[in-house]
Amino acid sequence: MFLAFANSNPVWSQDHAAAAQPQDQFFAGIITALSATSITVTRTVLGKESTARTFAITPETHVVGKPKLKSRVTVRFVSDETGDRAVRIIVRGSPQPKKQ
Repeated sequence: MFLAFANSNPVWSQDHAAAAQPQDQFFAGIITALSATSITVTRTVLGKESTARTFAITPETHVVGKPKLKSRVTVRFVSDETGDRAVRIIVRGSPQPKKQ
């Protein structure tokens, strides 16, 4: 009789601790709009519609390189109740030609 109740303990998921922390996500594309407080990045995938996302830029946002229109960038961001906030913006330069 006791063995039947011993195995009936509920199994709790450990996801509730992970859900409290916002997860970093990445978005790469070309800058289509840029201001002091936000950046809009558009990416195009062959055979699909282009996707545009706008990210808030805060004083905590770490920027690597000089972002300007039509530059390729990778944005690490977190989503919260106020929207998407850029954590890090990395400007990708054009590949350098090989030296012979």
